[in-house]
Amino acid sequence: MDIQVDKEVDARGLNCPLPILRAKKALAELASGQLLKVVSTDTGSMRDFQAFAKQTGNELVEQQAVGDEFVHILKRR
Repeated sequence: MDIQVDKEVDARGLNCPLPILRAKKALAELASGQLLKVVSTDTGSMRDFQAFAKQTGNELVEQQAVGDEFVHILKRR
C-alpha cells in the first residue's frame, strides 16, 4: 500500500464504536481531499467503516486486512 496519508489513527485494541469516533475526530482536523489512515484490530471495523463512509459522505479509498489488523483509508469530503 503506497498511499501518502495526511494523518494516521492507531485504534488497535479498541472496540466499536471507538475506532469510528477516533476517525471522525481526526477527519474533522483534515482539509477536504486529505487522507486518513486508521489501523484497527476490531473485526467489525470493516463493515463499520463502510457504513461510516456512506453516512458521512467521506470516501473509503481502501480497506485491507493485514494479519490480525484492519487498515482503512478515508478521504475527507
